[in-house]
Amino acid sequence: MAGSVDVAALKRRMGRVGVWNGTLGGESAAFERDAAAEIESLGYGTLWIGEVPSGKEAFTHAAVLLSGTRSLMVATGIASIWSRDAVAAANAANTLAEAYDGRFVLGLGVSHAPLVNTRGHDYGKPVSAMRAYLDGMDQAEYIGPLPEPVPRLLAALRPNMLELAARRAQGAHPYFVTPEHTARAREALGPEPVLAPEQTVLLETDPERARDVARRFTSRYLALPNYVNNLRALGWDDADLTDGGSDALVDAIVVWGEPEKVIERVRAHLDAGADHVCIQPLADTSQQVLEHLRILAESDVIAS
Repeated sequence: MAGSVDVAALKRRMGRVGVWNGTLGGESAAFERDAAAEIESLGYGTLWIGEVPSGKEAFTHAAVLLSGTRSLMVATGIASIWSRDAVAAANAANTLAEAYDGRFVLGLGVSHAPLVNTRGHDYGKPVSAMRAYLDGMDQAEYIGPLPEPVPRLLAALRPNMLELAARRAQGAHPYFVTPEHTARAREALGPEPVLAPEQTVLLETDPERARDVARRFTSRYLALPNYVNNLRALGWDDADLTDGGSDALVDAIVVWGEPEKVIERVRAHLDAGADHVCIQPLADTSQQVLEHLRILAESDVIAS
Protein backbone atom coordinates (compact mmCIF):
# COMPACT_ATOMS: atom_id res chain seq x y z
CA MET A 1 0.00 0.00 0.00
CA ALA A 2 1.13 3.52 -0.72
CA GLY A 3 3.10 5.45 1.88
CA SER A 4 2.68 4.89 5.59
CA VAL A 5 -0.91 5.96 6.14
CA ASP A 6 -2.39 4.71 9.40
CA VAL A 7 -5.45 3.02 7.92
CA ALA A 8 -7.12 2.33 11.26
CA ALA A 9 -6.79 6.00 12.22
CA LEU A 10 -8.09 7.02 8.78
CA LYS A 11 -11.21 4.92 9.29
CA ARG A 12 -11.84 6.56 12.65
CA ARG A 13 -11.40 10.06 11.25
CA MET A 14 -13.69 9.42 8.29
CA GLY A 15 -16.44 8.13 10.57
CA ARG A 16 -18.99 5.47 9.77
CA VAL A 17 -21.28 7.76 7.74
CA GLY A 18 -20.46 10.66 5.46
CA VAL A 19 -22.19 12.75 2.79
CA TRP A 20 -21.81 12.57 -0.98
CA ASN A 21 -23.07 15.88 -2.35
CA GLY A 22 -23.45 16.66 -6.03
CA THR A 23 -25.34 19.94 -5.61
CA LEU A 24 -22.83 22.06 -3.69
CA GLY A 25 -20.64 22.62 -6.72
CA GLY A 26 -23.29 24.86 -8.22
CA GLU A 27 -23.40 27.13 -5.16
CA SER A 28 -21.25 30.08 -4.15
CA ALA A 29 -18.12 29.50 -2.11
CA ALA A 30 -19.74 31.30 0.85
CA PHE A 31 -22.76 28.99 0.73
CA GLU A 32 -20.52 25.94 0.44
CA ARG A 33 -18.45 26.87 3.48
CA ASP A 34 -21.58 27.38 5.57
CA ALA A 35 -23.09 24.10 4.33
CA ALA A 36 -19.91 22.17 5.07
CA ALA A 37 -19.80 23.63 8.56
CA GLU A 38 -23.38 22.49 9.16
CA ILE A 39 -22.66 18.99 7.82
CA GLU A 40 -19.74 18.87 10.25
CA SER A 41 -21.95 20.01 13.15
CA LEU A 42 -24.54 17.32 12.33
CA GLY A 43 -21.98 14.62 13.01
CA TYR A 44 -21.14 13.39 9.52
CA GLY A 45 -17.48 12.44 9.32
CA THR A 46 -16.60 13.09 5.67
CA LEU A 47 -17.94 15.24 2.85
CA TRP A 48 -17.47 13.80 -0.65
CA ILE A 49 -17.48 15.88 -3.84
CA GLY A 50 -17.37 14.86 -7.47
CA GLU A 51 -15.67 16.37 -10.49
CA VAL A 52 -17.26 16.92 -13.89
CA PRO A 53 -15.85 18.70 -16.97
CA SER A 54 -18.29 21.59 -16.58
CA GLY A 55 -17.89 21.97 -12.80
CA LYS A 56 -15.44 23.16 -10.18
CA GLU A 57 -11.93 21.76 -10.23
CA ALA A 58 -11.68 19.06 -7.56
CA PHE A 59 -8.70 20.24 -5.50
CA THR A 60 -9.60 23.92 -5.32
CA HIS A 61 -13.18 22.89 -4.59
CA ALA A 62 -11.95 20.75 -1.69
CA ALA A 63 -9.97 23.72 -0.38
CA VAL A 64 -13.12 25.84 -0.24
CA LEU A 65 -14.88 23.22 1.88
CA LEU A 66 -11.89 22.55 4.11
CA SER A 67 -11.54 26.27 4.78
CA GLY A 68 -15.04 26.39 6.27
CA THR A 69 -14.62 23.46 8.65
CA ARG A 70 -12.44 22.37 11.57
CA SER A 71 -12.65 18.58 11.83
CA LEU A 72 -14.63 17.40 8.80
CA MET A 73 -12.75 15.22 6.33
CA VAL A 74 -13.19 16.20 2.68
CA ALA A 75 -12.80 13.58 -0.04
CA THR A 76 -12.91 13.71 -3.81
CA GLY A 77 -15.33 11.18 -5.18
CA ILE A 78 -13.63 11.28 -7.58
CA ALA A 79 -10.87 13.40 -9.04
CA SER A 80 -10.43 12.16 -12.60
CA ILE A 81 -6.95 11.07 -13.63
CA TRP A 82 -7.63 12.67 -17.01
CA SER A 83 -8.14 16.16 -15.56
CA ARG A 84 -4.50 16.76 -14.56
CA ASP A 85 -1.22 14.91 -14.73
CA ALA A 86 0.05 12.76 -11.88
CA VAL A 87 2.60 15.29 -10.60
CA ALA A 88 -0.03 18.05 -10.39
CA ALA A 89 -2.38 15.70 -8.51
CA ALA A 90 0.31 14.61 -6.06
CA ASN A 91 1.42 18.17 -5.35
CA ALA A 92 -2.15 19.47 -4.97
CA ALA A 93 -3.06 16.65 -2.59
CA ASN A 94 0.07 17.22 -0.51
CA THR A 95 -0.65 20.94 -0.31
CA LEU A 96 -4.18 20.33 1.00
CA ALA A 97 -3.06 17.65 3.45
CA GLU A 98 -0.47 19.92 5.05
CA ALA A 99 -2.65 23.03 5.05
CA TYR A 100 -5.66 21.32 6.62
CA ASP A 101 -4.17 18.92 9.18
CA GLY A 102 -4.54 15.73 7.18
CA ARG A 103 -8.27 16.21 6.56
CA PHE A 104 -8.08 15.63 2.80
CA VAL A 105 -8.71 12.22 1.23
CA LEU A 106 -7.80 11.82 -2.42
CA GLY A 107 -10.36 9.73 -4.26
CA LEU A 108 -9.07 8.96 -7.75
CA GLY A 109 -10.91 7.43 -10.67
CA VAL A 110 -10.63 6.68 -14.36
CA SER A 111 -14.05 8.25 -15.07
CA HIS A 112 -15.95 6.97 -18.13
CA ALA A 113 -15.13 6.69 -21.80
CA PRO A 114 -17.72 9.24 -23.04
CA LEU A 115 -16.43 11.90 -20.60
CA VAL A 116 -12.79 11.11 -21.24
CA ASN A 117 -13.12 11.10 -25.02
CA THR A 118 -14.66 14.58 -25.01
CA ARG A 119 -11.47 15.84 -23.33
CA GLY A 120 -9.37 14.49 -26.20
CA HIS A 121 -7.98 11.47 -24.34
CA ASP A 122 -8.06 7.79 -25.27
CA TYR A 123 -9.83 5.83 -22.52
CA GLY A 124 -7.98 2.70 -23.61
CA LYS A 125 -7.20 0.33 -20.74
CA PRO A 126 -8.43 1.99 -17.53
CA VAL A 127 -6.66 -0.27 -15.03
CA SER A 128 -3.33 0.16 -16.82
CA ALA A 129 -3.92 3.92 -17.01
CA MET A 130 -4.59 4.08 -13.27
CA ARG A 131 -1.51 1.99 -12.49
CA ALA A 132 0.68 4.29 -14.56
CA TYR A 133 -0.87 7.35 -12.93
CA LEU A 134 -0.14 6.01 -9.45
CA ASP A 135 3.43 5.31 -10.54
CA GLY A 136 3.73 8.93 -11.61
CA MET A 137 2.35 10.18 -8.31
CA ASP A 138 4.72 7.99 -6.32
CA GLN A 139 7.70 9.21 -8.31
CA ALA A 140 6.82 12.90 -8.00
CA GLU A 141 9.17 15.02 -5.92
CA TYR A 142 7.56 17.34 -3.39
CA ILE A 143 9.68 19.85 -1.48
CA GLY A 144 7.01 21.37 0.79
CA PRO A 145 6.33 20.29 4.38
CA LEU A 146 4.17 17.17 4.65
CA PRO A 147 3.52 15.85 8.17
CA GLU A 148 1.78 12.73 6.90
CA PRO A 149 1.10 11.08 3.54
CA VAL A 150 -2.19 11.68 1.76
CA PRO A 151 -4.70 8.83 1.92
CA ARG A 152 -5.74 7.54 -1.50
CA LEU A 153 -8.92 5.67 -2.39
CA LEU A 154 -9.70 4.40 -5.88
CA ALA A 155 -13.07 4.38 -7.58
CA ALA A 156 -13.27 0.62 -7.99
CA LEU A 157 -16.11 -1.68 -9.02
CA ARG A 158 -14.64 -4.79 -10.63
CA PRO A 159 -11.96 -7.22 -9.38
CA ASN A 160 -8.93 -5.80 -11.20
CA MET A 161 -9.44 -2.23 -9.98
CA LEU A 162 -10.32 -3.46 -6.49
CA GLU A 163 -7.05 -5.40 -6.43
CA LEU A 164 -5.18 -2.26 -7.46
CA ALA A 165 -6.97 -0.30 -4.74
CA ALA A 166 -5.83 -2.82 -2.15
CA ARG A 167 -2.21 -2.83 -3.31
CA ARG A 168 -1.57 0.77 -4.36
CA ALA A 169 -3.99 2.83 -2.28
CA GLN A 170 -5.66 2.77 1.12
CA GLY A 171 -8.90 1.35 -0.22
CA ALA A 172 -11.85 1.82 -2.54
CA HIS A 173 -14.81 4.14 -3.10
CA PRO A 174 -17.47 2.28 -5.11
CA TYR A 175 -20.34 4.35 -6.52
CA PHE A 176 -23.82 3.29 -7.73
CA VAL A 177 -23.67 -0.01 -5.87
CA THR A 178 -25.68 -2.27 -3.58
CA PRO A 179 -24.83 -3.99 -0.28
CA GLU A 180 -24.28 -7.16 -2.31
CA HIS A 181 -21.48 -5.40 -4.17
CA THR A 182 -20.09 -4.14 -0.87
CA ALA A 183 -19.78 -7.74 0.34
CA ARG A 184 -17.94 -8.74 -2.85
CA ALA A 185 -15.71 -5.69 -2.66
CA ARG A 186 -14.74 -6.46 0.92
CA GLU A 187 -13.80 -10.00 -0.08
CA ALA A 188 -11.69 -8.67 -2.95
CA LEU A 189 -9.97 -5.98 -0.87
CA GLY A 190 -9.27 -8.06 2.21
CA PRO A 191 -9.90 -6.91 5.77
CA GLU A 192 -7.61 -3.89 6.12
CA PRO A 193 -8.26 -1.38 3.28
CA VAL A 194 -10.94 1.25 3.60
CA LEU A 195 -14.20 0.40 1.85
CA ALA A 196 -16.39 3.49 1.42
CA PRO A 197 -19.40 2.91 -0.86
CA GLU A 198 -21.84 5.62 -1.91
CA GLN A 199 -25.54 5.10 -1.20
CA THR A 200 -28.19 7.27 -2.84
CA VAL A 201 -31.18 8.02 -0.60
CA LEU A 202 -34.58 9.62 -1.06
CA LEU A 203 -36.93 10.70 1.72
CA GLU A 204 -40.15 9.98 -0.18
CA THR A 205 -42.74 7.42 0.92
CA ASP A 206 -45.02 7.33 -2.14
CA PRO A 207 -43.74 4.48 -4.37
CA GLU A 208 -44.71 6.07 -7.68
CA ARG A 209 -43.20 9.46 -6.87
CA ALA A 210 -40.11 7.89 -5.32
CA ARG A 211 -39.38 5.67 -8.29
CA ASP A 212 -39.99 8.49 -10.74
CA VAL A 213 -37.36 10.64 -9.00
CA ALA A 214 -35.01 7.72 -8.52
CA ARG A 215 -35.32 6.60 -12.14
CA ARG A 216 -34.28 10.03 -13.38
CA PHE A 217 -31.11 9.47 -11.35
CA THR A 218 -30.47 5.87 -12.40
CA SER A 219 -31.07 6.66 -16.08
CA ARG A 220 -27.95 8.82 -16.22
CA TYR A 221 -25.71 6.09 -14.87
CA LEU A 222 -27.25 3.22 -16.81
CA ALA A 223 -26.00 4.99 -19.93
CA LEU A 224 -22.41 4.35 -18.79
CA PRO A 225 -20.89 0.92 -19.55
CA ASN A 226 -18.82 0.70 -16.36
CA TYR A 227 -21.89 0.71 -14.15
CA VAL A 228 -23.93 -1.52 -16.43
CA ASN A 229 -21.16 -4.13 -16.62
CA ASN A 230 -20.81 -4.11 -12.85
CA LEU A 231 -24.53 -4.66 -12.39
CA ARG A 232 -24.50 -7.51 -14.90
CA ALA A 233 -21.76 -9.14 -12.85
CA LEU A 234 -24.07 -8.92 -9.84
CA GLY A 235 -26.80 -10.80 -11.73
CA TRP A 236 -28.99 -8.04 -13.19
CA ASP A 237 -30.12 -8.63 -16.77
CA ASP A 238 -31.34 -6.63 -19.78
CA ALA A 239 -34.86 -6.34 -18.41
CA ASP A 240 -33.49 -4.64 -15.31
CA LEU A 241 -31.04 -2.36 -17.08
CA THR A 242 -33.20 -0.67 -19.71
CA ASP A 243 -35.58 2.31 -19.53
CA GLY A 244 -33.95 3.71 -16.41
CA GLY A 245 -34.01 0.38 -14.60
CA SER A 246 -36.63 -2.04 -13.36
CA ASP A 247 -38.42 -1.28 -10.12
CA ALA A 248 -36.26 -3.89 -8.40
CA LEU A 249 -33.03 -2.33 -9.66
CA VAL A 250 -34.15 1.21 -8.87
CA ASP A 251 -35.02 0.12 -5.33
CA ALA A 252 -31.67 -1.63 -4.97
CA ILE A 253 -29.67 1.44 -6.03
CA VAL A 254 -31.78 4.19 -4.43
CA VAL A 255 -33.22 3.53 -1.00
CA TRP A 256 -36.44 5.51 -0.53
CA GLY A 257 -38.97 5.86 2.25
CA GLU A 258 -38.91 6.88 5.88
CA PRO A 259 -35.57 7.70 7.56
CA GLU A 260 -35.61 4.31 9.28
CA LYS A 261 -35.52 2.57 5.90
CA VAL A 262 -32.55 4.68 4.82
CA ILE A 263 -30.68 3.86 8.00
CA GLU A 264 -31.47 0.17 7.50
CA ARG A 265 -29.73 0.29 4.11
CA VAL A 266 -26.73 2.07 5.61
CA ARG A 267 -26.51 -0.69 8.20
CA ALA A 268 -26.72 -3.29 5.42
CA HIS A 269 -23.58 -1.83 3.82
CA LEU A 270 -21.80 -1.72 7.16
CA ASP A 271 -22.80 -5.31 7.90
CA ALA A 272 -21.54 -6.32 4.44
CA GLY A 273 -18.08 -4.96 5.23
CA ALA A 274 -18.14 -1.22 4.57
CA ASP A 275 -16.08 0.94 6.92
CA HIS A 276 -17.79 4.15 5.82
CA VAL A 277 -20.97 4.81 3.85
CA CYS A 278 -21.45 8.16 2.13
CA ILE A 279 -25.13 8.95 1.66
CA GLN A 280 -26.28 11.06 -1.28
CA PRO A 281 -29.75 12.59 -0.74
CA LEU A 282 -31.73 13.17 -3.92
CA ALA A 283 -33.28 16.63 -3.80
CA ASP A 284 -33.85 19.56 -6.13
CA THR A 285 -31.82 22.12 -4.17
CA SER A 286 -28.87 22.26 -1.81
CA GLN A 287 -31.16 23.58 0.89
CA GLN A 288 -33.36 20.51 0.54
CA VAL A 289 -30.31 18.26 0.70
CA LEU A 290 -29.31 19.89 3.97
CA GLU A 291 -32.83 19.45 5.36
CA HIS A 292 -32.72 15.73 4.57
CA LEU A 293 -29.30 15.47 6.21
CA ARG A 294 -30.69 17.14 9.34
CA ILE A 295 -33.45 14.55 9.52
CA LEU A 296 -31.12 11.60 9.00
CA ALA A 297 -28.58 12.97 11.49
CA GLU A 298 -30.98 12.13 14.30
CA SER A 299 -30.14 8.45 13.87
CA ASP A 300 -27.62 6.85 16.23
CA VAL A 301 -25.88 5.35 13.19
CA ILE A 302 -24.94 8.83 11.99
CA ALA A 303 -23.88 10.07 15.41
CA SER A 304 -21.69 7.06 16.22
